[in-house]
Amino acid sequence: MSAKHQHYDVIRKPVITEKATMASEQNAVVFEVAIDSSKPMIKEAVEALFNVKVKAVNTTITKGKVKRFRGQMGRRKDVKKAYVTLEEGNTIDVSTGL
Repeated sequence: MSAKHQHYDVIRKPVITEKATMASEQNAVVFEVAIDSSKPMIKEAVEALFNVKVKAVNTTITKGKVKRFRGQMGRRKDVKKAYVTLEEGNTIDVSTGL
């Protein structure tokens, strides 16, 4: 598997929410990432895919809720998000997608 495919396995999709939009004002971008990815892996993937310099990476793991679906109990998946802060002068346009 090529290096580019590995980077796409780390970064799943951009998160476009009100909170992510507010973070973009501080030069940060939010991505949903693989649950087993580390901060150095996320930094390497973002720098390789978008040709930008990353200043810092902060991650959060949201545990999946237990919800009822058609009378049956089910569980949503756990989600890991990465808040990637970029160096000054670097930008990523997430509206175009990956």
